[in-house]
Amino acid sequence: MFGRVSTPASRRPLDTCVEDCMASADAPQDRKRRYREWLSEFANADITARRRLLSRVVRDDVAWHVCKPIETCEGGDAVYERFFQPLFDAFPDVDRHDDIMIAGDFGGRTWVASMGHYVGSFESAWLGIAPTGRVTTIRFGEFVRFVDDAIAESYVLLDVLDVLRQAGRWPLPQSLGAADRVPGPMTHDGMATGPADPRATDQSLRLVEAMIGGLMEYDGARLESMRMERFWHPRMMWYGPAGIGTTRGLRGFQRDHQGPFLHAFPDRRGGNHKARIADATYVASTGWPSVQATHLGDGWIGVPATGRRIGMRVMDFWRREGDLLRENWVFIDLVDLLDQMGVDVLARAGIAPRDA
Repeated sequence: MFGRVSTPASRRPLDTCVEDCMASADAPQDRKRRYREWLSEFANADITARRRLLSRVVRDDVAWHVCKPIETCEGGDAVYERFFQPLFDAFPDVDRHDDIMIAGDFGGRTWVASMGHYVGSFESAWLGIAPTGRVTTIRFGEFVRFVDDAIAESYVLLDVLDVLRQAGRWPLPQSLGAADRVPGPMTHDGMATGPADPRATDQSLRLVEAMIGGLMEYDGARLESMRMERFWHPRMMWYGPAGIGTTRGLRGFQRDHQGPFLHAFPDRRGGNHKARIADATYVASTGWPSVQATHLGDGWIGVPATGRRIGMRVMDFWRREGDLLRENWVFIDLVDLLDQMGVDVLARAGIAPRDA
C-alpha cells in the first residue's frame, strides 16, 4: 500500500475441498481485480485520504487478524490506527511489493491471498524496534475474505523477526537455513490477471492436497515414511521465516527444517485451514492456528523441550511446476509460537512490552 504497488474452516475430506475451491471461479477473479485496483488507489493517495479509502474496502465490523504483537483489530478505525498508521509513521515512504496474488472460494466464501514485501526507509520506531534509517523490508502474507465488495475478515502474518535481524537486534541462535531476503517466484508470474485454466488450477490444488496427506503418513521415526519425493521437485526451494531460513532440495529441507521440527513436535497435526485456494499453478492456505502439537524435543530454534501444547499460526504459498511442487513460501507467527514455548523473543531483543 504504499507509495507504489509493484506488479511483476475446518479440515474436511480432500475431494470435497477441491470441489469447493474450484467453484464459482468468476467471482474470486473479480474480487482479485477489484482488490488490486483498490491497492493501487490506496498507494497513490495522500496520507489524509487513506483512512477514507480504507473505509470503502472494509466492512464496519471487519476482523483484521495480525501476528503478535499487533493481534486482532476489530473495525475499520482499529485496523487503520493499529496496523496501517504505525507502519506509515515508521516507514513514511513505504511501498508494497506483491509477488503473488491469487483468488478462490473455500467453504462457500471468497478469498484473495497475497504475499510479498513492504519496503521503506526505517525512520521511526515500529513495534518497539528502534529505527535504523536504512531501507528495510517486511515480508508479509495476507488472506482477505470478501462479502460482496467489502473485506469482512483478514489474516496477516508479518516476519517481525526478520525486521529484528535487519535492525541488528537478532535474539535467537543462527538459523539452520539461509537468512536473506526471500525472492518471489522464479517464473515471475505470480500476479497474473484474468481467469486461469481450471484444469491447471485443479491439478495444483490436488497436488498440494496429496502432499498434505503424505505429511500425515509420518510414522514418528523416519522422514522417509512420508515419501515426500512423490510431490517435490529435486531442486525445490522452501522459503521459511527468519529463525528457520531458506532451504534447497528435499535433502536440505529435511536437514534444516523438517527433521528438527518433527524432533521438537513429533505429534504435530496440521491442515486446520481457514482457507485453502488455488489459482492456475499457485495454491495458498492459512490456519489460525493451522498446526497443533506438543513441544517434546529439545533444540528447535534453540529452545529446550517444554512439554507444552502449542498452536501455530501458519500461511503457505506453493507453486507447481509440471507434476511437482517447485517453490513453497512459508509464514509462521514465531513471536506468538515462542511465547507459547516460554520465550519472550521481543524482550530478548530489548523491547519493553509497552513499546511493542
